[in-house]
Amino acid sequence: MRIRIRGPAGQSTITLEDSATVGDLCSQIAEKTGLATYDVKYGYPNIKPLLLEGVQPGQVISDLGVALNGEQLIVTKKEDLKRLVNNAGNEPPVIKQSIPRKSPAEKSSSDDPPEVASPEHSGTFVLRIMPDDNSCLFRAVSSANMGGVDVMTELRSVVAQTIQRNPDLYSEAVLEKRPDDYCRWIQNEDSWGGGIELSILSKHFDIEICSIDVQTLRIDRFNEGRPLRCILVYSGIHYDTIALSPSSPPYTHADTPPEFDTMVFDAEDPLVLEKSLELCQVLQNKHYYTDTAAFNLRCNICGRTFVGEKGATQHAEQTGHVDFGEAG
Repeated sequence: MRIRIRGPAGQSTITLEDSATVGDLCSQIAEKTGLATYDVKYGYPNIKPLLLEGVQPGQVISDLGVALNGEQLIVTKKEDLKRLVNNAGNEPPVIKQSIPRKSPAEKSSSDDPPEVASPEHSGTFVLRIMPDDNSCLFRAVSSANMGGVDVMTELRSVVAQTIQRNPDLYSEAVLEKRPDDYCRWIQNEDSWGGGIELSILSKHFDIEICSIDVQTLRIDRFNEGRPLRCILVYSGIHYDTIALSPSSPPYTHADTPPEFDTMVFDAEDPLVLEKSLELCQVLQNKHYYTDTAAFNLRCNICGRTFVGEKGATQHAEQTGHVDFGEAG
């Protein structure tokens, strides 16, 4: 029997004998996803849990009463029950934003993130919006390559270590800071990432990252030429991710949970970029971007106002103030 497994890092196919056991299936799931504990669902579009816990490993899969040949299994990391219990009742963490940004849904209750039909892929391209927590670039890359696992600190460390290992490539002229200062700065949770970070992370994950600028529809490619790519959307001060969600004809609406998304694509498929650009054109028409060269900012600490990101950045470097808001 052939079974597709979609895990946090992507999709793969396994082949098992008709006499295969539950233990054989679990071993393949662990090998393909890298997860030690997990939940399994199946039966798109009528998604149901596949309960493997408590089943004897030697039990033959066919005895479960579930026809898995040709089926897709959705494998997600099992929640850490102890962590959830310990956090129960706690207030959510206070997130400090340097510059607030509104998503399309916040601008208008009827203005949802755009979706672009793709019958060729039997699905819908959709914008997956990242939280406004100053780690949106790292979250967008992690969402595509690691299924959204919370590794922001680790990815910032990857950037810093790469810079330290390559002093000729990442010089003070390139970084616009002393390398040691840059490494300390990027590991601060309030620091934003950009092209340098995308270049480093694209090589770390051995993937091409395409970043589409909503304001200009320019595509910046990092680690170009790799067989796989993911696509980020840059709206001036924020990064989101483009995903392909399986859907039903006419494929105009993504009606499945994000865990079914595909965020890593075959770089040889030209339609993926075409559909992504079409989606970004919709975003551009909605003015889903911030003109960082022209918008007015106010320092929420001292009250001074500045024009553009450059002015705010200079003020932050001179004073250490990093809490800004859009000026009226």
